[in-house]
Amino acid sequence: MLPVAILAGGLATRLRPITEKIPKALVDINGEPFIAHQLRLLQSRGASRVVLCLGYLGEAVQAWVGDGTRFGLSVQYSFDGDRLLGTGGALRRALPLLGGPFFVMYGDSYLPCDLEAIESAFYREGKPALMTVFRNAGQWDTSNVEFRDGRIVAYSKRHLTPSMQHIDYGLGVLTPGLFAESEAEAFDLAELYERLIREDRLAAVEAHERFYEVGSFAGLEELREYLKHSGTRRSP
Repeated sequence: MLPVAILAGGLATRLRPITEKIPKALVDINGEPFIAHQLRLLQSRGASRVVLCLGYLGEAVQAWVGDGTRFGLSVQYSFDGDRLLGTGGALRRALPLLGGPFFVMYGDSYLPCDLEAIESAFYREGKPALMTVFRNAGQWDTSNVEFRDGRIVAYSKRHLTPSMQHIDYGLGVLTPGLFAESEAEAFDLAELYERLIREDRLAAVEAHERFYEVGSFAGLEELREYLKHSGTRRSP
């Protein structure tokens, strides 16, 4: 299976004061840091190799996770350095560790979806990138994707329209060559997606399992309740 890049370098301002001393990845969820649940889910869905893209308090995440052995994974690390690179810049810095095509997901996302099916869709579509979308209809978060007939017609975090009934699920597949097309050192992944849509180079696949997130206090409580009743196994 493709390696998974996890974008976990943000400042997590919405979770302050919790995240004044710990990064979002280490916020407690039912007795364990969130990253433990996230890595265990990825391993259960077939992933074997993860690259954590870190920034704010990233050394604490590396110290807790280690090499990933206890989760049945190989985990490596890429750090932003002296300045935050944005989601796109962080991925470009991590490319030497990722090799070829790779999954990308956000460090606050818990996505109980079928990774193998999404990987198969990426190869079937034959485009350099793929975005996973979910029919959200404004229920779980702000819908930002117009998805019609298997294609993304429009995507924006800033310019929202009533036709946007889907949302960026938080999981994509990217190829390294895309990052040679931007000269900026720091840039957002959303900018890359928007350009690929304009050029008809972004494939799409629809996920049907709702997403969970720990980017907000409400999201924390929803995930805690979900995991409490889902029978997930704790790591040793």
